Amino acid sequence: MVAVPDSNEAAQRALGMTLMVVAMFLVPWLDAISKLLLERLAPAQVASGRFLAQTAVLLPLLLASPHRRWPVPGHFAAGLFLGIALLCFTHALRVMPIANAISIFFVAPLILTVLGAVVLKERIGWRRIGAVLVGLLGALVVLRPNVAAYGPDALWPLGTAVLFSCYMLTTRMMSRGGSGLVLQFWTGAVAAAVLTLAMLLPGTGAQIPLVPPLELTARDWALFAALGGLAAVAHQLIVRAMAR
Repeated sequence: MVAVPDSNEAAQRALGMTLMVVAMFLVPWLDAISKLLLERLAPAQVASGRFLAQTAVLLPLLLASPHRRWPVPGHFAAGLFLGIALLCFTHALRVMPIANAISIFFVAPLILTVLGAVVLKERIGWRRIGAVLVGLLGALVVLRPNVAAYGPDALWPLGTAVLFSCYMLTTRMMSRGGSGLVLQFWTGAVAAAVLTLAMLLPGTGAQIPLVPPLELTARDWALFAALGGLAAVAHQLIVRAMAR
């Protein structure tokens, strides 16, 4: 179970911060692998394949877990936010360097801090308020030249930040009293379904022709396998960090 006991709260918070730091070291590797796949695959196809691979990795673990259960509305909400966020970010990676996209996306912690205070009534204090204001000013400084260079496409990672913050907030709420494995499995499964549907809609996944599964190369399959395994680890760390 992910639920954390009340005792030793400071140690649990420190552990949560450590888990989140490790997760954030892994996330750029997910983006780098996605960038390689985007050389010949559509954004929604890469994003959907990532969550399908993650779901395949987690399914045996879920079946062996005593905490397996059917999804609830919170799982659908988290999966919807995460799926659309990743679709936005894969669009960004097609038109921008990884460094530019991530520098804009990193406004997400600032948005999440505000959402935590407003929605969950978490106390943030004047230091964090000051950090958020400075961070938002820095985000504007970063965003302006990117808008000048890439036009409206620079807004894709900003939209990702908003949606990913909503996913993290939902995860925080859902992780307080349930299994982290169940939460991650159903979030990923819903995200995969959302992105698969997106491939059928004009202007979302079909900027370039979709590649049928039988035409994927051994390199494509290896990259998807790496993407799924790494995503399973990174998002499980995020779930457990948010629970603390």
